[in-house]
Amino acid sequence: MCSMQLDTVLVFICVCLLGAAGRSAHKRGHKLETYKQSRLRRETTRVEGGSHKPGSPIFRRSPDMTKSPMTKSEQLLRIDDHDFTMRPAFGGPPIPVGVDVQVESLDTISEVDMDFTMTLYIRHYWKDERLSFPSTNNQSMTFDSRLVKKIWVPDMFFVHSKRSFIHDTTTDNVMLRVYPDGNVLYSLRVTVTAMCNMDLSRFPLDTQTCSLEIESYAYTDDDLMLYWKKGNESLNTDDRISLSQFLIQKFHTTTKLAFYSSTGWYNRLYIHFTLRRHIFFFLLQTYFPATLMVMLSWVSFWIDRRAVPARVPLGITTVLTMSTIITGVNASMPRVSYIKAVDIYLWVSFVFVFLSVIEYAAVNYLTTVQERRERKLRNQLPCTCGIANPDEDMMMTTCYSDVDPNSTGAYRMPENGGRQERILAQLTLADGQSTSRVKSSRGYVNIWIDTHAIDKYSRVIFPGAYTLFNIIYWSIYC
Repeated sequence: MCSMQLDTVLVFICVCLLGAAGRSAHKRGHKLETYKQSRLRRETTRVEGGSHKPGSPIFRRSPDMTKSPMTKSEQLLRIDDHDFTMRPAFGGPPIPVGVDVQVESLDTISEVDMDFTMTLYIRHYWKDERLSFPSTNNQSMTFDSRLVKKIWVPDMFFVHSKRSFIHDTTTDNVMLRVYPDGNVLYSLRVTVTAMCNMDLSRFPLDTQTCSLEIESYAYTDDDLMLYWKKGNESLNTDDRISLSQFLIQKFHTTTKLAFYSSTGWYNRLYIHFTLRRHIFFFLLQTYFPATLMVMLSWVSFWIDRRAVPARVPLGITTVLTMSTIITGVNASMPRVSYIKAVDIYLWVSFVFVFLSVIEYAAVNYLTTVQERRERKLRNQLPCTCGIANPDEDMMMTTCYSDVDPNSTGAYRMPENGGRQERILAQLTLADGQSTSRVKSSRGYVNIWIDTHAIDKYSRVIFPGAYTLFNIIYWSIYC
């Protein structure tokens, strides 16, 4: 009996303790809620009053639904309420899409492939009222590539492009910015390799103009009006852009209409840039070596014609060197069907080198022919070193000798003062016949046979002709 009463008392005490603890927790929660409400009321009053204590670091702006983490972008833009497979204002006038471009780099220019590679930021501007949203302070919303796939964007492509891609390090380099009134900015970072038709007839003294063409793939000018947003100022370039082989003279933009027979007319935007080639590299690698080879071939004109082992290898070496230079230049050039400026210079230089070899062949041949004639004349005529008897019949005596310059006296020596071959012919003419005999006469004839005449003329003609060619060449192409 007593134990039952004791158990009842313990149960009653536990119930009382639990009730007291619940009332205490309820009071603490009520106090905490009252504190939050009073703090929110103070902050709201502070913001609406528009005043704060001087120097106080606490200042709250009015709440904006676009920045609220509780609002999903798809819900705010009402993406599920519209069909974004169709362009804005479908069925109405064409939607204007403005474009501007920031050229980041001009990477390579290839004459062999006839193309160029460019990295650029391309930005599109248009208005899509389906993306408008309420905002109390006109704040825009910025998204990455994940939202781009859910809305309508212009379908731009690069005409005559060979390769192009959107950069994806560390994520896709795509930016979408939507304003409350429905204006949209869509930006991409793209690298494109496009075709460039080059005229190499003046290479390497040429100036090339290449173009990057932007166009809508699906929408004709009835649906989409593509234009440069700020005219020629829509194209901006980095001041640090430079090329090793070209000087970038200018960038400019144009707009034209392109017609396709099966689909219609399209707006097309053009980015033109003019490149002028640096000539100094080609002067060092091509023009100067070719000129030196031509001048080296002229050295053979001052070498004795009898020095065959000296003149022949010199001529062959210069010819082979010119062939190597021509082959090296053409190896880095496209196989065009017309003559380039560098081809004219190299082949004319090659002709001069080749003619110097032919010149020695002519000198050597004429020397051989002359020696044969001398031997034949020596065998036919007796050699006397005195004055023939005037009473004898017609006689022709010839004396061959190498005459020393100090003992020639009345005979003229060449200007260079070297030893030259002479044929000193003494002719004595006499008429001994009775019916037609006349008074005998005697004459001395000095016959000078110079086998170096071709070399003498070549020393003047070859340099003069090559100098004249250079004057004409550089006056035309520079």
